[in-house]
Amino acid sequence: MKRDSVMRRLAGLGLCLAVSACASQVKAPDYTAFKAARPRTILVLPPVNHTPDIKATNGLLSQMTMPLAEGGYYVVPVTLEVETFHQNGLTVPDEMIQAPAQKLRNIFGADAALYTTVTAYGSVYHVVDSDTVVTADAKLVDLKTGGVLWTGTGSATGHDVGEMSGGGNLIGMLVVAAVKQVANNLTDHSFPVAAVAADRLLKVAPPDGLLYGPRSVKYGTD
Repeated sequence: MKRDSVMRRLAGLGLCLAVSACASQVKAPDYTAFKAARPRTILVLPPVNHTPDIKATNGLLSQMTMPLAEGGYYVVPVTLEVETFHQNGLTVPDEMIQAPAQKLRNIFGADAALYTTVTAYGSVYHVVDSDTVVTADAKLVDLKTGGVLWTGTGSATGHDVGEMSGGGNLIGMLVVAAVKQVANNLTDHSFPVAAVAADRLLKVAPPDGLLYGPRSVKYGTD
């Protein structure tokens, strides 16, 4: 009897853990508005930089066109876009994102605009290690209605692009950390990390990525 009681409790605990695990999973976003809008052309606004690194905006912006294009969307050329903003007196991302949606649609002919915020960009020193981190949040806005079609987050670290490690030896780890910190300050090691972060941020696939664009062979299958 005692053994049966224990087994029942364990079974009940396993069920509770399974239910909790399912409940903790991220729910798929509501694609109703996205499917109704079905944007074909996307305007990628320069990311707003909330980090101390002045290279964050351009470092991430330069990586954002490819995943969208590969996902089946036409992306307004970034150089043309930025120059147009500058000619109209808007020189920083914080000003550009204030432009009215209808105005952006009229000028660039885009169906939707991508608004992005960089929350981490650059090297972080942790005594026995130094890593490069890039993190960004984004939302896709319908330029016809001003409604949000999709939101997402993407992040990557130097380990995702094979940054060296100290191999477990304390002295080696300290030396490697110091070398990496100096190297990161001399060169933009965040650039390749930003490419991975951009791919993760703008992935085009279920269950929580962007829907396939009209130039994708998978268009309309999601």
